[in-house]
Amino acid sequence: MFKPISLYIGLRYTRARRSNHFISFIALVSMIGLTLGVAVLITVLAVMNGFDRELKNRVLGMVPQATVSTTHTITDWPVLAKQIEEHPHVAGAAPFTQLQGMITAQGQVSGVLVTGIEPKLEKKVSIIQDHMVEGSIDQLKQGEFGIVLGKQLTDNLGLSLNDKVTLVLPEATPSAAGIIPRFKRFTLVGIFSIGADVDSAMGYIALNDAATLLRQPDGAQAIRMKLDNIFLAPEISQQIARELPGTFFASDWTYTHGNLFNAIQMEKAMVSLLLFLIVLVAAFNIVSSLVMVVTDKKADIAILRTLGASPRTITKIFMVQGTIIGVIGTLSGAVLGVIFASSVSSLLGWINTTFGLHLFDSYFINYLPTYLRWQDVLLIVSVSLILSFLATIYPAWRAAKIQPAEALRYE
Repeated sequence: MFKPISLYIGLRYTRARRSNHFISFIALVSMIGLTLGVAVLITVLAVMNGFDRELKNRVLGMVPQATVSTTHTITDWPVLAKQIEEHPHVAGAAPFTQLQGMITAQGQVSGVLVTGIEPKLEKKVSIIQDHMVEGSIDQLKQGEFGIVLGKQLTDNLGLSLNDKVTLVLPEATPSAAGIIPRFKRFTLVGIFSIGADVDSAMGYIALNDAATLLRQPDGAQAIRMKLDNIFLAPEISQQIARELPGTFFASDWTYTHGNLFNAIQMEKAMVSLLLFLIVLVAAFNIVSSLVMVVTDKKADIAILRTLGASPRTITKIFMVQGTIIGVIGTLSGAVLGVIFASSVSSLLGWINTTFGLHLFDSYFINYLPTYLRWQDVLLIVSVSLILSFLATIYPAWRAAKIQPAEALRYE
């Protein structure tokens, strides 16, 4: 005979047709519930991981991940940048100068944060060159006063490449006519499109042009860094600031955008918890279905006990039956979840385009990003299997407690 006997009988009970169709229905519902719970959890986590990755790549690809600055203009920034790049966790370093002002063109006005950059070095620390729609940041040359703006800002102002715009600085300039703001005429030499809010609020000019506007010596206000691990930014920036000659102050993305990423992580945790409860409910359905099976199989249990089956064998029989339901439901859900997570972006994109629904207009990107992490899939499958196994313990224990004489009294 097939051994172990508990596995053999458990498999037979799983495949056998039941006289009570309601029990079969409950078992099927338990399996379907587990399948859907696992599939939905995998898909939703893939989508949230996708948004998290896009935010890191786009937002933190534009704003400084870490910076060092001092109280005066950094004129020897080439030497300092080279020293910073020698740090093992720094992938690139570039100087920058920031100034706030207003862009005016064709009777329209918009606030903007303008950053003076060195184009060649900026490519090491920023993704702007990869998202240029028109023109190039290489057109930002000293003394030519070119400017690169975001597509949303240029669309709002009705600008095209090579148009003239006026940058208004808030610093007032004394003159014979009184106190007047400082104006400077720029030529639009490039348009970028990131998709986030930076498209409507950021602009780039040459580093030396920024120094000219601020009436400062040629140099930079600070040096920004690109790191191989953004979550080490506070420690790395503080360490580099201490190692540089002179007095430098460190800053990093956690001060400027930390709340955004903390909110995403909190939302991800809460959604995962809610979806995990779906899996938990499906696992408890296994308890109810097995309890009903035990009640239905009392006579069979009594006969097995009479033939010499131990309570431990009876326990294993029903644990095998419940575990099989959990394994089939979990693995089916995992396969379905992986397939759906891999295709949901294309599917929603097709629906959005075909029916003109504009589903992503309120987001910083025009598609649904997904990022399937296999460690998440493994964790979900493992937890689901463990819950399914734990759900079999109580019904199996009840089955082992059935006394043959009591069960066969009315048979």
